Order: sequence, then structure tokens, then C-alpha cells
Amino acid sequence: MKRGRPTKSQVRQNMIEILFFLKKAHGYRIFQVYRELFPKVTMRSIYYHLKKGEALQEFQMEQEALEQGNYSWGDAAKKLYYRLGPKAKPEVNARVKKYLEQHGLLKI
Repeated sequence: MKRGRPTKSQVRQNMIEILFFLKKAHGYRIFQVYRELFPKVTMRSIYYHLKKGEALQEFQMEQEALEQGNYSWGDAAKKLYYRLGPKAKPEVNARVKKYLEQHGLLKI
């Protein structure tokens, strides 16, 4: 039996389902959708799974953007946009699709 943490994660699989329909999104957008659909998760956990998923080729960073806005820390935010990688296996969750359709976020 292997030692350590298993590579399969339900949190990461849920994130794959979200990104399957969004096509590309930054970490905070994934977090916003995730917390509406699934059990509570921390933003830190989402970012951990983005990095872990990137290492496992389930996610790929597509774009790094500096977006202007009125943020508490200043007038710009660096956003990393992710998309599904070659090893992602979406199961096409109908609940995620329905939620994204209702909120006008579906990108299929």
C-alpha cells in the first residue's frame, strides 16, 4: 500500500466539474461557484488543489492577467486563469450545469 496522501480528491474533482462548464476561470471565481454548490471549503484549499492539479496535469494555467479595480490592497489584482488539463476526467455533473445556466455563466 502506498504511503502518504492519496492523489484522488473529491474537492479537486468538483473543481474539474466547474471548470468543464466555465472553460476558464481564476481561483476566486472557482471558489465562489464551489461554495454555492458543494460542502464548505476554504479558499486556501481551492488554491492548494489548483497547484496540486497543475502538478497532476488536471489543470493548466492559461493566462496571467493584471486587472484594474478598486481593491482594498490597491488598484490592481494579479489573476491566474486556469483551464482543464489533459488528465482531467470530468463526469459532467448536472447540478453544476444547472447552477451555471441559472446564473448565466455556462460557456458550452
